[in-house]
Amino acid sequence: MRGADDGEEATVEQWARQVTTIRVIGTGAMGRGIAQLAAAGGLTVELADLRMEAVVGAAEYIGGMFDKLVRKGRMTAEEAAAAKGRLRPVGEPLTPFQNCDLVVEAVREDMDTKRELFTSLEKVCPKHTILVTNTSSLPVTAIAAGLEDPSRVAGLHFFNPVPLMRLVEVIPGARTAEWIPDALADLVRRLGHEPVIAPDAPGFLVNHAGRGLVTEALQILSEGIAEPVDMDRIARDVLGLKMGPCELLDLTGIDVSHPVMESIWTGFYTEPRFRPSRLGRARLEAGLYGRKTGEGFYKYVDGAKQEPPEVTVPAVEPRPVWVHGDVREELGALLSSAGIEVESGDEPSSRAIVLVAPFGQSTVAAAEGLPVERTLGVDPLGGFFTRLTVAVHPGLDMDAGRAGLAALSATGRAMTVVRDSPAPVAQRLLASVVNVGCGIAEQRLARPEDIDTAVRLGLGYPRGPLEWGDHEGADRVLRILRGLHGTTGDPRYRPSAWLTERAALALPLTRTGTTPSDLTT
Repeated sequence: MRGADDGEEATVEQWARQVTTIRVIGTGAMGRGIAQLAAAGGLTVELADLRMEAVVGAAEYIGGMFDKLVRKGRMTAEEAAAAKGRLRPVGEPLTPFQNCDLVVEAVREDMDTKRELFTSLEKVCPKHTILVTNTSSLPVTAIAAGLEDPSRVAGLHFFNPVPLMRLVEVIPGARTAEWIPDALADLVRRLGHEPVIAPDAPGFLVNHAGRGLVTEALQILSEGIAEPVDMDRIARDVLGLKMGPCELLDLTGIDVSHPVMESIWTGFYTEPRFRPSRLGRARLEAGLYGRKTGEGFYKYVDGAKQEPPEVTVPAVEPRPVWVHGDVREELGALLSSAGIEVESGDEPSSRAIVLVAPFGQSTVAAAEGLPVERTLGVDPLGGFFTRLTVAVHPGLDMDAGRAGLAALSATGRAMTVVRDSPAPVAQRLLASVVNVGCGIAEQRLARPEDIDTAVRLGLGYPRGPLEWGDHEGADRVLRILRGLHGTTGDPRYRPSAWLTERAALALPLTRTGTTPSDLTT
């Protein structure tokens, strides 16, 4: 810390408050965004790049962004002028340093390039200057490995667009000084963003946690359970996601997403929970990247996604409905309010359509001795308030199936029809998201609160994975995973010990609980 050479010991909080000048190296989209955030937050920002014209262009661009904020009423003219005054184009990255407290590297994502830059920076930067990389995927420890003093290096992973994406991953390397992560987190808060301490592991925290949704979505597609539009509608309407997994992959681009999946999978030594899909590799090789190429899981015309219409149900003769299990009252009331005859007996009549609502279970009709040819599944996740997901098995009679769909359609709810599987689509997506989050906590890669914050802010989920698991119930999530694991034998569905233990002890997933160190320190 500054002042340490004079025998003065500054606290972490003092360092964050004392920072006045930073140098941002790299003037691409990320470098510009970081510089804009820092200048708006009161820091003097030295802009550096190999080409002076790039530096001047970045300063002009950032100034224009401040002017735009003034027009929108989000900054005063005086604040914008002051922020512009804090931008200092310095040109070459190694231009002599004076009172620079922090260097933020935002050059291209290449290990050799970053290592060479950090080796040069170590030779010319003042000893109190912290060196951070904005890498999105490269190990911080590896970037710092060639330095004489790797303790001054850490990661600060901002998300694009930086001024709008409030999350910042603070990533300590294996030899980063202990005080630096907390000091950087305090500085991030000073700039108005939200820090999380992330592990220097494949995918850090956000990309690691994000594997739960997209890898399971691709697995469901590969099994022929649902079409991309089905999956996305269920994810939006039942799970409350802003964007379904296939839409997300099209937006990001499979040329970006699939290599990340492969990198995280291999980085964790082929952990089955992160297993990529053959579908991703095939689409990558076919050039079906998504929006950027006009075709991915969807086709795009003038940038607009072409989405198939909702399902339509043919008119058929009404038949009574009998509801099985714990949802009889809830689902029965919904159907009755739509004018559907709902039987109340202990067994269905010979004409009745049977509706079952399983958690983590398929072939319920056969297991319960119900008439297989007249039984459809309806996913109870979400409480039947939005979209109804109807599961169809191979033994269903066609006329009975159409009558069941007609009855459910009468409720006025949107409806998606998918093939039966060991668990309904929304349950599989949710359980995978929660289980991956629990796995991160189990390995002590991040604190529960940081896992949830990272996912909410970085991925835009309505809840973090641990919060989501508590909301739905750890026992229920565990039942879904055990059903999937038992039916398929696929180790991708083995429940995390974090989930299993807390379900058994009736503890929240968001709680770390008592550890050995708690008893000995």
